[in-house]
Amino acid sequence: MKIFSGIQPSGVVHIGNYLGAMKNWAKIQTPDNECIYCVVDYHAITVDYPKDEMPKRIINAAKDVIASGVDPEKSTIFLQSDIPQHAELGWLLNTITTMGELNRMTQYKEKSQKYEERVGLFDYPVLMAADILIYKAQGVPVGEDQVQHVELTRDLARRFNAKFGETFPEPKPLLTEAKRVMSLSGNGKMSKSDSPNTYVALTDDADTIRKKIASATTDDGKAAEISGATINLIGLMGEFAGKEAADKYLEERKAGTIKYSEFKPALAEAIIKELEPFQKKRAEISDEDIKKIFAEGAEKLRPIAQTTLEEVKEKMGLKIS
Repeated sequence: MKIFSGIQPSGVVHIGNYLGAMKNWAKIQTPDNECIYCVVDYHAITVDYPKDEMPKRIINAAKDVIASGVDPEKSTIFLQSDIPQHAELGWLLNTITTMGELNRMTQYKEKSQKYEERVGLFDYPVLMAADILIYKAQGVPVGEDQVQHVELTRDLARRFNAKFGETFPEPKPLLTEAKRVMSLSGNGKMSKSDSPNTYVALTDDADTIRKKIASATTDDGKAAEISGATINLIGLMGEFAGKEAADKYLEERKAGTIKYSEFKPALAEAIIKELEPFQKKRAEISDEDIKKIFAEGAEKLRPIAQTTLEEVKEKMGLKIS
């Protein structure tokens, strides 16, 4: 299967990104899969960002991907803006996308409450569709919050094929086993745009992780209804320490016997243990390593992207023979 996915260079990468995407990217690197992974810098500029920090953010995002287990020898890693055919295909797909479809995008509704309403923020699902379709990817590993965008991609592929002739496969979302990771505050999805105390960054040291988990929101441990915040922490226990450990604490919570003074330190140590090799590997990757990987990825993929773009333009009647 040909697989495509991307990560935004938006600064801090947290355990929600790790569990929701990057850990799975490494897992699906098999001989049967052709994996293409992208740092999507054009998506990252749809909201205000510190211009001077962006180059370092781009480099760091790629380091995070590789430290999570993605092997540049097995997968192709590249920078979105190095292949301008993505943006050109995005414009062509805009011509068959309706305003109603984009208005229904849940992520746009959520983000437009935090940020100024801009065309790029409104339209970025179409560019995401172009990212996927330009390589004719068949599978897209995503978290639950991105499924709606993959469904739009499927709709656009189907519509293009019906209107202009068979061109694109309809890519399927490949959901990670991890459910959406919630903020440590118990309010909404874990997000790097919120207070640092609400997420565990992949680069946090052991003491910082212990402090953040110790202050994470829970219920009182006794009420009949288990809070979403507590369920989230027990879910993290399952991801980092295994199902057996999570089941143990869930049963204790149901019985009203859970001791958060024991549970929280156990969770913190499980996270620290898993992130330790990640942090060690990340420290060994240089900026020059990433620049070389980006250059090689773009060199490999640019002809593929151009071939797809030429095919699309010809089918749309934009090629003069």
